[in-house]
Amino acid sequence: MKLNVTARHFKARPEVNDAVESAVQNITHFHDGIISTDVILDKHEVDCSVEFIVHISGKTIVAKEHADDFAKAIHGAQDNIIRQIRKHKTKAEKAIHS
Repeated sequence: MKLNVTARHFKARPEVNDAVESAVQNITHFHDGIISTDVILDKHEVDCSVEFIVHISGKTIVAKEHADDFAKAIHGAQDNIIRQIRKHKTKAEKAIHS
């Protein structure tokens, strides 16, 4: 799986990159068909935003989260993307078994 991390308007610290890599590794446990993941980190004056763009065969899933620090935003976006992946996987399994 390919991982692309982009930091907008700042230079990401190694701790932030490690947290992103850990989150993406956790996401891969929920679906085997993930082709690539793009993570966009954006720092504003008051908050931070994290956007996960996960490319699964035939589908792109996007989750975006804002928080006062990157750890909270990464965790929130990770939870959102996992929920969407589970939903997609459930729908795909139901379509196969129907």
